[in-house]
Amino acid sequence: MKLDIIAQIVQILKDAPEVGAIEIRRGLFGAWSSVRVSPMVGTFYQSPEPAAQPYVRVGSRVNVGQVVCIIEAMKIMNEIESEVGGVIREVTAQNAQPVEFGQVLFRVDPHG
Repeated sequence: MKLDIIAQIVQILKDAPEVGAIEIRRGLFGAWSSVRVSPMVGTFYQSPEPAAQPYVRVGSRVNVGQVVCIIEAMKIMNEIESEVGGVIREVTAQNAQPVEFGQVLFRVDPHG
């Protein structure tokens, strides 16, 4: 059953690559969360500089349009904004590591 959900998400992203935030059903109790996926291939950075604080952490409240990370692609630093408001429940990407197009970066609880 979980594989069916993953296959559906992958199909959604293939059909509509402009989709950045999608809603998925999580857990047996039907809790809803939104995920922010990478809009491009590149290197994920949690902060604007190596010594700076991350844009967001688990437990951070985010608003629509708030910068949540940077993805470097072809030597260009692209600020990635949240497309939903809520509370960050998980940061799934690792700092300074490569990310793929469509890879989940954050899980956001819009009801948090």
